[in-house]
Amino acid sequence: MKKLFLIIGAPGSGKTTDAELIASKHENITHYSTGDMLRAEIASGSSRGEEIDSFVSKGLIVPIDIVIETIVTAIKNTSTNIVVIDGYPRSIEQMKELDKYLKNEKEVELVNVIEVEVSQDTAFKRVLGRAADAVVVRDDDNEEVFLNRMKLYTEPLEEIKSFYTQKDILKVISGEGTIDQIVNEMDNFIQSRV
Repeated sequence: MKKLFLIIGAPGSGKTTDAELIASKHENITHYSTGDMLRAEIASGSSRGEEIDSFVSKGLIVPIDIVIETIVTAIKNTSTNIVVIDGYPRSIEQMKELDKYLKNEKEVELVNVIEVEVSQDTAFKRVLGRAADAVVVRDDDNEEVFLNRMKLYTEPLEEIKSFYTQKDILKVISGEGTIDQIVNEMDNFIQSRV
């Protein structure tokens, strides 16, 4: 049985970095970023990649069937028994579809959803800082796209949090501290649940 942890957070919350660092500390944890999985598909030049790019380049949400298929395939193909995925779910529809899928899934158990909570100000500074420091700037690291992504993230957030709170699997971690503090808190929590 694969144990699945989902990490959600605003653009710039550090969720991908946190998950990467945790996975690098443990041989039994695999990390996937939905964003990275989708960007890899775009980079492959496939027709699906082109379709994904038509959404991502505008800061829009990629259709649910493409994302779920990508996620489920990745979880089942991983060699570890713990999988951490960041950046999912991003909408009520994605949350409900994943929940519906997992109800009939014998190989995967959603253990927890971890929210990395940051202020919009912190997230904005991090995204613009990431763009300033990058050798290759991501197309979505600019103010207009950031504000659109932030709006897309915050609109369904209360309903997503409420849904997972009712299932008693939501854990909120402050993303305002140092990377070490955040990673240690998240890592300790994940280890306590496996």
